[in-house]
Amino acid sequence: MKIGIIGSGKIGLAFAKQAIKAGYEVLVSNSRGPASLAEVVRDIKGVQAGTVEEALKADVIFLAVQWIHLSAIAGQYNWKGKLVIDPINPVVPPDYKMAELNGRPSSEVVSEMLSGARVVKAFNTFTPELLSAAPEQSGGRRVIFFSGNDAEAKRTVLSIIEKMGFAGIDLGGFEASKLQQYPSGPLPGLNLIKLS
Repeated sequence: MKIGIIGSGKIGLAFAKQAIKAGYEVLVSNSRGPASLAEVVRDIKGVQAGTVEEALKADVIFLAVQWIHLSAIAGQYNWKGKLVIDPINPVVPPDYKMAELNGRPSSEVVSEMLSGARVVKAFNTFTPELLSAAPEQSGGRRVIFFSGNDAEAKRTVLSIIEKMGFAGIDLGGFEASKLQQYPSGPLPGLNLIKLS
């Protein structure tokens, strides 16, 4: 399986490190082009640099862009049939307050913006440092929450979570994703361990 990452910020690169360790083929892209990712390729052995268009051809897309850039990238490409992992927290700089969602879960909004995509919310509750750390801790595995309305897409994301060594917990559909939504939900920032 090939995973295409759009966005080369800290969360995207933390995910890339875990995906490479798990044996996935990983391509990282950003708006500045592959040449800007030379340091990333040097630092994360085995990762490839590419264009956003190349990332979109992967089996799974990890969309690690800031909320303020989401609408621009959503409108540029065809998302139909794409399996997209959404780690985006709906916060707006400079004070990083929550975006106005009119009570809706952010992943539902993301799903509508990425017309035709199969969106699964995951990997958004940890800091990049914690996401980069070993998944095994204190005799158990660190928990990754996920949610979405597409059962098959969630099964694929769960398989990625487990192959990385984490424990996946399915919260349910998009409405349940409010639990893992930063800054309003109760789950972001928790380092929970599922004991074996």
